[in-house]
Amino acid sequence: MSGIVFWAAAGIVAYTYAGYPLLVAALSRLRPAPADHSGHTPPLTLVIAAYNEEAVIGAKLHQSLALDYPPDRLQIVVAADGSDDRTVEIASSFADRGVVVLHRPERAGKLAAITRAVAASTGDVIVFSDANNRYDEAALREMAAPFADPEVGAVSGRKAVVDDDALGYSEGLYWRYESAVKRWETRLGCTVGVNGEIIAVRRELFATAPPGIINDDTWLARLVLRGGHRIAYAERALSVERVSADAAAERERRTRMVAGQIQVLLHAGRELPWRRPLVTWQLISHKLLRPLVPLWMGAALVASLVALAFPGSGTGAAAVATLAPPWNVAAVAAQAAFYLLAAAGNRLTGPLGKVAYIPRFLWDSNVAAVRGAARILRGRQTPLWDRVARRPEPLEPVS
Repeated sequence: MSGIVFWAAAGIVAYTYAGYPLLVAALSRLRPAPADHSGHTPPLTLVIAAYNEEAVIGAKLHQSLALDYPPDRLQIVVAADGSDDRTVEIASSFADRGVVVLHRPERAGKLAAITRAVAASTGDVIVFSDANNRYDEAALREMAAPFADPEVGAVSGRKAVVDDDALGYSEGLYWRYESAVKRWETRLGCTVGVNGEIIAVRRELFATAPPGIINDDTWLARLVLRGGHRIAYAERALSVERVSADAAAERERRTRMVAGQIQVLLHAGRELPWRRPLVTWQLISHKLLRPLVPLWMGAALVASLVALAFPGSGTGAAAVATLAPPWNVAAVAAQAAFYLLAAAGNRLTGPLGKVAYIPRFLWDSNVAAVRGAARILRGRQTPLWDRVARRPEPLEPVS
């Protein structure tokens, strides 16, 4: 019995991280590449969410105004609700260049702020951005182009981090992995993963979120998918930002993100687009299984330890299936090596440290999943967002 539990749990983890990406990659090769709609430039509003971002909002607006998009088709709105530093003052200094600044003293959460910004927008397409990232010069054109297809309701751009230490390397590797999955999903018809700092939505599809929604990007994707539209991935629309200040800050960011995913998981029965089975499969595989990975990792560890104490029997394939010796030892040893490497991941330096930090990053991500689930179940995750500390070095514009 322990062998069955171990292989089932290990199989689900392997499917989540590797099996699904390989399947969607293979299936995507059967579909033609998406059509090129470059040159499509609908009226567009760039909404920048900025809570206490005095250190970066000026540079963000300078860079946004210099992006390659027809000026007569671009509106920039700063949603700065609750800011009590110089964010509003600095952003308001750009009013003579057409920047609209919306501010209310009370904090009601990011979704409330961007909802007010959408109400004040004039574009047919709304691009949502944060204040601490920088867009590639052509990012807005790349985001706008897929909307030439009326079936496309949203477009997600590509996220990258620029820091080259172990944390930056592992997070950068994760986003390259995500980028590949979204590219394959888009070729298959529709991606289900979006990046909140570079996502565009048709204005007509936007709707006010109910109270308590945590992840704005998850809400936007839900609106589009449940409305029967597709989400496209614009890989050449690049958003760059610095990695979190340290592993603790990154864990906090991921805890909030996973709490939002758990929130959707708890209501999956009515949230999933059951009439679109391919998209439903993608959502389950890409988004809903990941928060459950810690459960399956724990089950695999317990099952292998039970098999170590009470070995199975048999030869050949039966020995593998029942975790008979030496397979029980190998199962425990493999997991022990992973956890030991994860424990050492934030202590090693140089190239070895970068490699060792990958299991550490996976460990931290799954710890964040447990913390996020606990917050949701205990009702302690607020929809208000706090700015996660980032590296202090200035972020240069993307050329």
